[in-house]
Amino acid sequence: MASPTPPSLIDPSLFDQLRARIDQDTAIRKDLEKIIDDLQQHVAYTQGLLSRIHSTPRAKYEGVLLPVVEEGVKREVAGVRVLGEFAGGLSYYKYSYKWNRTVQDAISTVLLTAWLGGLGTEERKGEVGRLLTLEEVGGVFGVPVNLKDEDKFHITIEDYLLGLVNIVDDLARLAMNSVTLGDTEMAVRISGFVKDLHAGFQVLNLKNDLLRKRVDSIKYAVKKVEDVVYDLSLRNLIPSKMEE
Repeated sequence: MASPTPPSLIDPSLFDQLRARIDQDTAIRKDLEKIIDDLQQHVAYTQGLLSRIHSTPRAKYEGVLLPVVEEGVKREVAGVRVLGEFAGGLSYYKYSYKWNRTVQDAISTVLLTAWLGGLGTEERKGEVGRLLTLEEVGGVFGVPVNLKDEDKFHITIEDYLLGLVNIVDDLARLAMNSVTLGDTEMAVRISGFVKDLHAGFQVLNLKNDLLRKRVDSIKYAVKKVEDVVYDLSLRNLIPSKMEE
């Protein structure tokens, strides 16, 4: 007589449920990747526009260059808001690694645009050297910042700081190219800014290893700009009003 088949110890529906969850997560990731790809294209477009600062005299920033750059920033803002709306129902800490770098690059373009005199009120239009705060960056993108107790989409302090570090190399390059364009005042202004920025970072107790390494690299940009200004001073090319 054949032995009876033992009853299954596993609920057959268990793996069907797991498969459904895997399929759902795969669909979310595909949709998320499409949104991030679109945002990356907007960021790359704006970065390309900003690269023109290295061959554009400062006198043409406000009337010629910045209006075009700000249109690129508007595309980024729209892209970040789409991302924020989609990611609003997702766990930030599960998915944020997929968009962190892209968002940081977008933050960099906003910070650099504002530093060059864009994205300001009528009273502050054309004001070179303005550094947006974390909260002001969040305001530009229309998304929350530094959420400590909520697992939802936001801009972190680390995102902001890494975005800030990213503009230092651009400014160091701009210092040299400004001299080529005859704008020695811009080189001196950049030197003061990057030195102040480097000093500010030194007071932070950074726990993030990536951020700590990136901040360490600022000293090379500081040295590069200091060399430019030192060379100008040897040739008596620093504007007298900036020596006071």
